[in-house]
Amino acid sequence: MTARLNHAQPYAVGLFRLVVGLLFACHGAASLFGVLGGAMGTHGGTVEAGAWPAWYAAAIQLVCGVLVLFGLGTRGAAFIASGSMAYAYFDVHQQNALWPLQNGGELSAIYCWAFLLLVFTGSGAFGLDRLLAARSGGSTAEERTTRPVAA
Repeated sequence: MTARLNHAQPYAVGLFRLVVGLLFACHGAASLFGVLGGAMGTHGGTVEAGAWPAWYAAAIQLVCGVLVLFGLGTRGAAFIASGSMAYAYFDVHQQNALWPLQNGGELSAIYCWAFLLLVFTGSGAFGLDRLLAARSGGSTAEERTTRPVAA
């Protein structure tokens, strides 16, 4: 059973990356362009261009979300996204209360840890990084670390 789960690990990580990247990119698109209901707290509007930190957070969400979604530079994009969510939690949410349930920071905390996990696991299956490495005939560090573990 463990061997089968280990064999499926790159695919599970790849699907996890796809979902997390898509949802994160949707947050950025909503804030920047007013699509999908618009920015949270603006009733369908957008954040003001250049407004600190909301506009920059939305730009990071969109760009890093798309990169993670496609598995292109996953580790670097996930590192930046994780840091931005840590900043959001500690600077924006935690000043209201200690616990995420009390301060509205659950999404920031969950995204922070999800992206930190992707920093260490890489893109898993289905990522463009792996496709580009296969085309060039090389093996990237990410490809070597996402191979199934022998049981």
